[in-house]
Amino acid sequence: MKKATERMPLNPGQTAEADPRAITDGRTLVLTRMLNAPRELVFQAWTDPKHLVHWWGPSDFTLPHCEQDFRLGGNYRFCMRSPDGSDHWVRGEYTYIDPPSRLVFTWLREDAEGDIWCDTVVSITLEEQGGRTKLILEQTTFATVAHCKEHAFGWNQCLDRLVHFVERSTNNLER
Repeated sequence: MKKATERMPLNPGQTAEADPRAITDGRTLVLTRMLNAPRELVFQAWTDPKHLVHWWGPSDFTLPHCEQDFRLGGNYRFCMRSPDGSDHWVRGEYTYIDPPSRLVFTWLREDAEGDIWCDTVVSITLEEQGGRTKLILEQTTFATVAHCKEHAFGWNQCLDRLVHFVERSTNNLER
């Protein structure tokens, strides 16, 4: 197994900016998705490790370590493993929880030595729209435009996986 790399590499032919409008000012990332599921179920997919392991991370990544204390002030620590076996660690604290409409947490990316190279805040807003859910992800205070672009690439794939998981699993998620 490889040690963590400092950055997630792009695959050949892929660009970090799936939608250039997603990066608003170089330090803020905003992504949206519509999901064919009630927001309670989408919120549950974000807050239960048994669901997170099925969709968290970019395409073809796994989540071999998913430690989560889901409560206000609680911490999480995840390891995303890339197809080449490199580990990408992220951790943070839940700073705001309003089920099932909003979730805010700090986002600290670690390098191979455990040093933080990305320190941001992620806000998830879920809006009920006629039995469907509009998801808005906002990640703020990136140190560089490059970090923002890297996260746009990863979050786009991650959210696509979430949409697929929730829509495929709606009957299996607790109602």
